[in-house]
Amino acid sequence: MVLSLLLPRDHFIIRSVKVGREVGRRLADMGFAEGTDGTVVRRGGFGGPMQVSIHGYHLLLRKEEAAQVEVDLVESGRPGPRGHRHRRRFGLRSEFE
Repeated sequence: MVLSLLLPRDHFIIRSVKVGREVGRRLADMGFAEGTDGTVVRRGGFGGPMQVSIHGYHLLLRKEEAAQVEVDLVESGRPGPRGHRHRRRFGLRSEFE
């Protein structure tokens, strides 16, 4: 699986980084390497950058760069079948409340 497919609150472990040139070298210098664990904080809309937390700090990665990082999904941040989210929109009650 590649990093660009993950959603916010997904916890992952980096398998390999295939980003080349200067960007790949900078990511490696910041600890973005095989065996490092991290969490997706948020994703930009319309193919924008995604924010990832690694080693206690946050990085922004372009979608193209994140697509070149292979990861293993450790834990999904999405709620399970019984993990309904309670939300109110426009003052109306949701079907789960």
